[in-house]
Amino acid sequence: MSIQRTPRKSCRARAAAGFSLIEVLIAILVIAFGLLGFAMMQTMSLRFAQAANQRTQATNLAYDLLDQIRANRLVAAQYTGASFAPGAVVGCTTAARPVGAMSVALSIRRWQCQVVTVLGPDAQSAVTFNNGLVRVRINWNEERWTDGRGPDFEVESRL
Repeated sequence: MSIQRTPRKSCRARAAAGFSLIEVLIAILVIAFGLLGFAMMQTMSLRFAQAANQRTQATNLAYDLLDQIRANRLVAAQYTGASFAPGAVVGCTTAARPVGAMSVALSIRRWQCQVVTVLGPDAQSAVTFNNGLVRVRINWNEERWTDGRGPDFEVESRL
C-alpha cells in the first residue's frame, strides 16, 4: 500500500495566487486620479476654445467696422462715435441687417449691438481717427482673466 502525498504549495505560489485588498484599492485610486485629470483637461480645453472663439469674433467685428469706415471715407471722423464704455449699449435686438441706404449713426448702433451680443455686456470699444489713421480697439471680459480687465484686440488702418 502506498501513501499518496498531496503536493504542498510553496510560499511563493500562495503569495502570487491573487490580489490583496490593498492592491485593488491602490489601483482604483490611480484610475480615479487619471479620470479626474482627464475631466480637468476637458474643462480647460472648453474654456480655451471659448476664449479663441471670442478673440475671433472680436477680430471679425473690428475688421467689419474698418470696412464700413473705408466705404464711407468722407465721413470717417463720425465713426469715433462707435466708442462705448462697458454697460453703455442696451436695448439691442437680434433684428435682421438692414438693406439699402443706412446712416452712419444706424451703422454704428448696429455694430455696437453686435459687439455686446457676441462678447457680452461688459465689452467696450474705442475708435479713434487722426489724420487718416483709424484705430479700433475692443476689450471684453473672460473667465481666465483675474485682474479685472480682459483681453484686448486692436487694429489700425490708414485710409
